[in-house]
Amino acid sequence: MRAAAFEVLRRYGLTTIFGNPGSTEVSLLTGLPDDLRFVLALHEGSVVGLATGWAIGQAGPALAVLHTTAGLGNAVGALATARVNRVPLVVLVGQQDRRHLALEPFLAGRLAGLAGDYPVWTDQPVRAQDVPGALARAFHEAVTHRGPALVVVPMDDWDAPFAGETPAAPVRVLRPAAVPDAGLAPLAELLAGARSPAIVAGAGASWGPLVELAERLACPVFQESFGALAGFPQDHPQYAGVLPADRGRLRAALAPHDVVLAVGAPVFRQYPYAPGPLVEPGTAVAVVTDDPAEAHRSAADLAVLAPPGAVCERLAVLVPARSPAPVDVAPVPEVPGGEPMRAAYVLRELARRLPRDVVLLEETPSSRPDLHRLVPARNPLGFVSAAMGGLGFAVPAAVGLRMALPGRPVVAVVGDGSALYGVHALWSAAHYRVGALFVVLANGRYAVMDRLADRQGGKAPWPPFTEVDMGALARSLGCPARRVDGPAELAAALDEVIPSLAGREEPLLLDVAVTVDPDFQP
Repeated sequence: MRAAAFEVLRRYGLTTIFGNPGSTEVSLLTGLPDDLRFVLALHEGSVVGLATGWAIGQAGPALAVLHTTAGLGNAVGALATARVNRVPLVVLVGQQDRRHLALEPFLAGRLAGLAGDYPVWTDQPVRAQDVPGALARAFHEAVTHRGPALVVVPMDDWDAPFAGETPAAPVRVLRPAAVPDAGLAPLAELLAGARSPAIVAGAGASWGPLVELAERLACPVFQESFGALAGFPQDHPQYAGVLPADRGRLRAALAPHDVVLAVGAPVFRQYPYAPGPLVEPGTAVAVVTDDPAEAHRSAADLAVLAPPGAVCERLAVLVPARSPAPVDVAPVPEVPGGEPMRAAYVLRELARRLPRDVVLLEETPSSRPDLHRLVPARNPLGFVSAAMGGLGFAVPAAVGLRMALPGRPVVAVVGDGSALYGVHALWSAAHYRVGALFVVLANGRYAVMDRLADRQGGKAPWPPFTEVDMGALARSLGCPARRVDGPAELAAALDEVIPSLAGREEPLLLDVAVTVDPDFQP
């Protein structure tokens, strides 16, 4: 059965296995064929994080192996991020020997439901001989539903015989993407009759077709709040910035527009609750998405469930061209220098040097507004973030992305609090010679939480963690690190490292001391 499972992995390109081994997976992993590569991460959150980055870079599923209850439990947060980021993963979860599971032996896992609703599909095959078919189906489920598909496999299954069995999965699944013009007529009519349309671009948008449609409509394009990816080139003259994440400012931003089209994004993600409608009366909202759940929960007047790229491509033909109108673009703010450095200063200096094709990962909640203003995404991977909001994504995902795209420069911008959740991945970066750059904005505290406590009007019970030395942690995991305390050191480090990022084979962590911006509001 093990050999049959390996054939399934080869068929679907799942030949890189991300894992942290446990005893219930030894019979699978020992003596892997030479064409299957095992990539070790030191914590299951990093296992799934690496696999998530790899899947984003490959634009297809990655394979992660987790160790029964402990492994799956440790990885649940990362699996939730993969689901909300709509990243396809095949996740194989080890289980104790099938022959005495009824006795709940040591390391037996109560795995059904442990990851909640975040997997798009979960199965423990009834027979060992059904495992290869379950792996094939998991691949199809992950692709179709854009998320992690779990297969639980008892350890003795790998040695079971497999001959003449019929896998319960197709070899290929075709997903036609054509959209008939007749089906788009209501949306085309809505846009054609708009006085002042606007577009909200989400992580599910396709850049080329959306740019064509936006230019046809000559309208501003906003980026969705808390998106996993940039949905539109942020140096385009029609780009209007990130949509506000509270209802009052959201209504104000969209008030000038009578029709708002969300493409590849729900309507609309918010953070702090505020009463009132999402948009002003008289503003019609439409959404185009290929995610049924996203379409069904969106507060829209019209939802089109279809591939966004195909829809935008046809709409750009069906709607009449509009005369260009000026788009209000917020001026780039002045960034004060000096010491101690603010995060905005560091981001501005980084942006001045980044190549156009950089893959940039973000996980710095207290500096995210500055990053949005100062570091525009100029390619579809120019902004990659955890749409779920939980910490621990950027460091391992950067490692996986660089492994998947070895010729691309990869930079992760993370806060020190965020980096601590995924620090284990630095060992994988060092061991596998993954030349990503990790820029840690170190203020020694949870700045977002501190400010939220201030807003609540009480004293925060959590202390700062100024004792943490990110550079020392990185070096202890084999990853080179450099401390940066001022502008001169920052310029020297960036000027040395950024030009060589595309060909770099050694990771580097810059531990950059920053102070909290006194004007920052979460």
